[in-house]
Amino acid sequence: MFTKVWKDFKNGKFAPVYLLVGEESYFIDETIMRLKEALGDGDEVEVMTFDLNEQPIDYVIDEADTIPFFSDRKCIIAKNASFLKATDKGKEKIDHDLKRLENWLGHPSDTAITLFIAPYEKLDERKKVTKLMKEKSVMLLAETPQNNDLYVWIQSEVEAFGKVIADDAAVKLVEMVGAHMLQLQQEIEKLALYLGEDYEITVELVEDLVAKTLEHDAFKMLNAYLAHNQAEALKIYHDLLRQKEEPIMLVGLLASNIRTMSNVYYLQKKGYHPQQIAKQLKIHPYRVKMITEQRNRPSDERLLQALYSLAQVDLQLKTTGGNRERHLELFLMKAL
Repeated sequence: MFTKVWKDFKNGKFAPVYLLVGEESYFIDETIMRLKEALGDGDEVEVMTFDLNEQPIDYVIDEADTIPFFSDRKCIIAKNASFLKATDKGKEKIDHDLKRLENWLGHPSDTAITLFIAPYEKLDERKKVTKLMKEKSVMLLAETPQNNDLYVWIQSEVEAFGKVIADDAAVKLVEMVGAHMLQLQQEIEKLALYLGEDYEITVELVEDLVAKTLEHDAFKMLNAYLAHNQAEALKIYHDLLRQKEEPIMLVGLLASNIRTMSNVYYLQKKGYHPQQIAKQLKIHPYRVKMITEQRNRPSDERLLQALYSLAQVDLQLKTTGGNRERHLELFLMKAL
């Protein structure tokens, strides 16, 4: 849907009202950027931004109904449309005139393009204003593509630079960066620019150039430890220490990964599908895939024992002095 709307922007086709729902900031930022580009260059575009957590909806409507001075259309960005989601009564920061908004949606200004941004997982479908907003606007779901769709998106981004990416390189890229689309886009651009006249992004190039995330390194360190590969786990740990990472934070990341791993295995045993597990635990499906496809799956007993040992390390780090790096190092050296 986003690609169709972006193509419409390029062809000069605009709707008066758009509603962007979801937590994937890449799609939100990209839509705003492409809309501005389609409307004109620099100072020619009138762009007004309102934060609906701090300003009433009247400001947005008044601005939309005011004729633009320097262009045919103005762009209005209404961030944090929290009145579209479920909120406890009396907890709203601003008292919005939703009746006025409902009336306005029936005949929005044709000299303004208004983007309502609701960066939330879901909206309150029971509200009249939500139903009207979905009915009267072009609604776009800002969600991270899942499974194969993510790789299709990576391929298209790479092709936009006139390059290709090998399938195993795309998998390695997601493994190293995670399903963070803005970071993926930045890494793809870096890889494409580095290639110069060359054509293909390979696994080797991804491994050499892509910056590893702390979460990626912590996950690799844990997997090496659970696979009885103490040498690899210690190598990753020492690399992280050289990058000035704190042992106490690494203990927290390892414990968090173990808890996630344990929960994934538990739900899998209960018969949940990967998509259901991801939704239940509120993690990306790719992370579930990485955990469930591990070759040497640790037993529940080993995971619990590792978690208990990490709790002891955490206590030592918080209560004793001396060589702080040594506590986690000893944990990684001892096989469970």
